[in-house]
Amino acid sequence: MKIKSVETFKLSVPLKKPFKTALRTLTETQSLIVKVTSDDGKTGYGEAPPTHVITGDSLRSMESAIKDVMAPILLTGSVLDREKMLYDLDQSMVHNTSAKAALDCAIHDLLAQHANLPLVQFLGGYRTSFITDYTVSVNEPEEMAEDAVQFIQHGFTTLKIKVGTGTIEQDFRRIQAIREKAGSACKLRLDANQGWTAKEAVHAIRKMEDAGFGIELVEQPVKAHDIEGLKQVTDHTATPIMADESVFSTNDAIRVLQTRSADLINIKLMKAGGIHGALAINKLAEAYGVSCMVGSMIETKVGITAAAHFAASQRNVTRFDFDAPLLLAKDPVSGGVQYTGEVMSIPLVPGLGITGVEGLEGMHD
Repeated sequence: MKIKSVETFKLSVPLKKPFKTALRTLTETQSLIVKVTSDDGKTGYGEAPPTHVITGDSLRSMESAIKDVMAPILLTGSVLDREKMLYDLDQSMVHNTSAKAALDCAIHDLLAQHANLPLVQFLGGYRTSFITDYTVSVNEPEEMAEDAVQFIQHGFTTLKIKVGTGTIEQDFRRIQAIREKAGSACKLRLDANQGWTAKEAVHAIRKMEDAGFGIELVEQPVKAHDIEGLKQVTDHTATPIMADESVFSTNDAIRVLQTRSADLINIKLMKAGGIHGALAINKLAEAYGVSCMVGSMIETKVGITAAAHFAASQRNVTRFDFDAPLLLAKDPVSGGVQYTGEVMSIPLVPGLGITGVEGLEGMHD
C-alpha cells in the first residue's frame, strides 16, 4: 500500500472560554490537519496543534517540515513496511515531534483500515471505553470553584486543576475553594505546568497534604529539564508525582525511570512523535512498574481520537486526560471517539473512524 498524497490544512476553532495555564492563555485552538491518501483510495487523518511553549512547533514550521522533508520520504515507501517508514520519518529531522505525530497517526489510521480493524484493536485491544478528567483553568479561587462545581454537575468525577501561577498561598486557596464548594467526592489532579521550584513544590504539596485536600497526583511541578528537582519533590512528598514535559522520548523516560524521579509518566503523542514513540515509552515504563496517563494538547477530536485509541489499547495506561474537544465552542469533526459525560467510547469501525473535518483551510501558498 503506497502513499499517493500528503495534504495539510489549517483548522481554527474558538474555545468556550479562555484556557489558562502557568505557561499560556488560549482563546481558540489552531491545528494542522493532515490527510494522507493511499493508492487504494483510503484516507488517514492526523492532527498537530502548535504548542510553542512545550514542543516549539508553529503552524508554519510544521507545514514546512511535512511538505519539504517528511512527505517526500513517505511517498517513496509502502505503509505496510511500517517499521521502516516510521523509522525513516523519525530520523528525517531532529525534534519536530508534532509534525511527526500527525503523520504517524495518519499512517496508523491507514494500517488499521487495511487490516479492517479499529486502531485500538490493531494496537492491542485492552479496552474500548474509559473515563476522562475535565480541566479547570487557573483563575481566581472563586471562579475555579464555580467551574469545578459546573463540571461535576455535568457528570465528571475527576478534575484536573491548573496551578503554578502566583504564590503558593494563592494555589492553596484555589484548591481550598474547590474542595469547599465541590466537596470531597471528586478526585483532584493538580498540574503545575513547571510553575514551581522544587522547594516550592514540596512546601505546597505538604501543605495540601496536611490540610487533607486528598490530591490524587501532581503533574510536572518543576521545570522540564530539572530532573533532580523532580526527584526531590517525589522523594519528599507522599502524593504521587507525574512527569509530563520532562518526558518526550524513550531517552527522557529512561532518565526519569532509572533515577526514580517520578511515580507516573504522562504520555502525549505530540511529545512522543506519534503512536510509535508512545508505545515504546509506555512499554519502558511498564517494565519499571510505572503506570502512565495519556493526555493531549488543546486539539480537536482528530488528535484526541488517535490518542484515545492508543491509550485504550494499553493495559499500563491507567489514567486519561482527553477533555480538549469539550472545551471547543463547536465540534468540526465527524466520527471518532464519542463522549457520554465523563465516559469516552471508541466506535469499533476500521482505523480511527474519522469521516470528515469541517472548516479546513489550505496551508499552501
